[in-house]
Amino acid sequence: MRARGLAVTMRRVPDPLLAEQRAYYRAVAPEFSDLGVPGVLESEVRAASQELSAALAVFAAAGDVLELACGPGTWTESLLPGATTLTAVDAAPEMLAFARTKVTDPRVRFVEADLFEWTPDRRYDCVFFGFWLSHVPVERFETFWSTVAAALKPGGRVLFVDDGHRTEEELIEGPHSTTIRRTAGDGTAYRLVKVPHAPAELEVELRRLGWDIVVKATSGPFYWGAGGRARR
Repeated sequence: MRARGLAVTMRRVPDPLLAEQRAYYRAVAPEFSDLGVPGVLESEVRAASQELSAALAVFAAAGDVLELACGPGTWTESLLPGATTLTAVDAAPEMLAFARTKVTDPRVRFVEADLFEWTPDRRYDCVFFGFWLSHVPVERFETFWSTVAAALKPGGRVLFVDDGHRTEEELIEGPHSTTIRRTAGDGTAYRLVKVPHAPAELEVELRRLGWDIVVKATSGPFYWGAGGRARR
């Protein structure tokens, strides 16, 4: 698999890296709502965010909805209008604590689980994940999408939003690596996975795995993808 024309080394990302990634999101939970996109103008982020919101509105999640990597509930409330039930999963208890405060609708069930180990306990009409796919290691990409497939009812739909933006300062192992470093508010540095997917190449890769998903870039640093399993 390739990302933005870069050859990505197919090596097993060690579990300590994923543990460090989880630790980062636990550490930044209190300040997460204030985080922007490093190196991108706020006005550009705002305009692109409106495009993501428009894509979410068109998608119109309905029925039993699953949100993966829900974080502090940034998108959770927007998924509720058409939902019968909503299951929101995240590995960071600190993030879930914020989400539970923000979203109190009784239709929502919050689940603390590591998405690299988690198995769906039921099937859903819609699956959504925001700014998570780029944090899935390349070598776990196919397994992750198998989990998504296992969570979907026949004819179910998927929507994801993300970005592939990485600053030069983050690229501690060079531009060809998918490992970056980010710093929490207290100054502690953490390594994370950040795969710079190119929308067109991501769409091709998903098609190879049996998905019919259209991936579109926004006017800013973001992209979104919507669709479902390819019909046989």
